[in-house]
Amino acid sequence: MTTYISQGNYTRAALQGMLDKPEDRAVEVAALAKAAGGKLLDYYITFGEYDFLVIMNSGKDESKFMGAIMAAAAGGGICNLKTTVAVSSKKAVKAMRAGKRIQKGFRSAGG
Repeated sequence: MTTYISQGNYTRAALQGMLDKPEDRAVEVAALAKAAGGKLLDYYITFGEYDFLVIMNSGKDESKFMGAIMAAAAGGGICNLKTTVAVSSKKAVKAMRAGKRIQKGFRSAGG
């Protein structure tokens, strides 16, 4: 299971729509994550460079999950979407050990 952290902005039209008809977007985002086989962990409205931050776990089919994120972006209500894949520290240590084994056969640029 992979964790995704997404940040983005609402379009002007989306913000106006939410002012006209306030709604908890976490409900819709949770349904999107579930439809893609994942789970919404947290949803925040943020103030600063981005308007929201979403933390989700994918299910077994990560391509389906990423497709759901792309579908949300294509819907027109958000822009400047940035998604980061997050791994636990335990998984990172495993990756470091694998990287050390792989590094032995790698030649760096200019080396």
